[in-house]
Amino acid sequence: QVQLVESVGGSVQSGGSLSVSCASSGFEYRHYYMAWFRQPPGNELVSVGSIDCNGGIYYANSVKVRFTISQDSAKNTMYLQMNSLDLEDTAMYYCAAAGPYSQCVGFAAQVSQYNYWGQGTQVTVSS
Repeated sequence: QVQLVESVGGSVQSGGSLSVSCASSGFEYRHYYMAWFRQPPGNELVSVGSIDCNGGIYYANSVKVRFTISQDSAKNTMYLQMNSLDLEDTAMYYCAAAGPYSQCVGFAAQVSQYNYWGQGTQVTVSS
């Protein structure tokens, strides 16, 4: 059974940094897209970035340079390091998995592509 569990988020001042993680079980990364999405208050769910089956990492333009996605296959954990946070980064952050695939390459940015979701973790940026 596929399970995804995000770590607790938190509150940070504008310009600060925060890291969240997503612990997974029940599948192998090499057959799945993994992704982070976020949903700001009153807005739709949008992609932050994704990792393909080969470990290729892709980012939404809004977070490039500031955010870093990584994964540790040995620990079955994906990470999201967020730097230079601003007010617009306030959102509920979700990790997601799509698969299984024999091969998966490229940026999987659409919500509809993902069939497994974590419960979400709140990140709040204040001025």
